[in-house]
Amino acid sequence: MDPVSLVVGAMIALGGVLVGRVLPNRRAAREQSKPAIPEGPRTPQPVCGCGHHLVFHENKTKTCQAQVVIPGRWTGENSNSYRKCMCQGYRGPVPVDEYYAPDILDGGI
Repeated sequence: MDPVSLVVGAMIALGGVLVGRVLPNRRAAREQSKPAIPEGPRTPQPVCGCGHHLVFHENKTKTCQAQVVIPGRWTGENSNSYRKCMCQGYRGPVPVDEYYAPDILDGGI
């Protein structure tokens, strides 16, 4: 091997080490951004396929009562228009009903 290629290889290796030392450590920055107490799993939100929450749907018929914005560029008008959501029924996760059960601490019923 000639001495020029050895010097070039050593300079490339030294440049890689220097760049690694100068740039911030990505792993340390990622670990510092994490919260001290990890968040628990979020409960699924009752969002329908139309994108609206369960509160926008009627209790009895389950039809959506929210309004949808139709951009003016779709209809050829200058301003946006609104219309009722065409969702025919709620299609999403059903929230679990909450029930009250008295505590049994004395051992008796």
